[in-house]
Amino acid sequence: MIPICRTVSDAIEVLDVIVGFDHRDEATRTASKYKPRGGYKQFLNANGLKGKRLGIVRNPFFMFENVSVLPQVFEHHFHTLRQGDAILVDNLEIANIDVIFSSSGEEAALEAEFKIFLNAYLKELVASPVRTLSDMIAFNNKFSHLEKIKEYGQDILLGAKATNGINKKTLLKLASLSKNGFEKLTKEHKLDALVTPGSDISPVLAIGGFPGISVPAEYDNKGIPVGICFGGLKGSEPKLIEIAYSFEQATKIRKPPSFKP
Repeated sequence: MIPICRTVSDAIEVLDVIVGFDHRDEATRTASKYKPRGGYKQFLNANGLKGKRLGIVRNPFFMFENVSVLPQVFEHHFHTLRQGDAILVDNLEIANIDVIFSSSGEEAALEAEFKIFLNAYLKELVASPVRTLSDMIAFNNKFSHLEKIKEYGQDILLGAKATNGINKKTLLKLASLSKNGFEKLTKEHKLDALVTPGSDISPVLAIGGFPGISVPAEYDNKGIPVGICFGGLKGSEPKLIEIAYSFEQATKIRKPPSFKP
């Protein structure tokens, strides 16, 4: 996972430190084989868009409200990508996208795994008043004002608490949806990445364990950034870094936060 940082280069500095095999996390054994020799900083290439094949799935990702300025914003960004010599493959479709968003079981799997691994992490802490997910929920309720429970709630924590292990059938379904959806589309069209607005692509990437990187594309009327996300297949991080960094350098959209309420 790449953390939230100021810039692509900042994020890659952190990624180079945290990436690798962790003997307490078996999933990192497979993931670590994708780590390139020499690390990821070498892919901070301002000309990284050149020759990249970028897919655009209009429905449902670019179906904006009529009053939104985002259609014009992203059309302008598509032009920027083309100016960087990227090849845009437009009007694509992910065959099972409706199922992924409505009944994939992704949320149930997320909550079940979250409970298992959070409890394992909390149990290992040397000194902490919070040792389980239930403890965390109780802590949030006790200090609800400080934890802003009224504003944000803790629905994910409560949903995770209610789970009772991981359903293997759900995992098989997610793997099938991923293989016959995003993965199939990407391979058939020889895409280096899919381009989407905001974070709407997250479930599609998450169910397959695929990487994605977002950079600012616009700011709304409250000063909150709207992202443009580049997502690819496993091991495509070098290309995604090149794409995101090149776009960032070509647009320079990011503004330092004001921290105003």
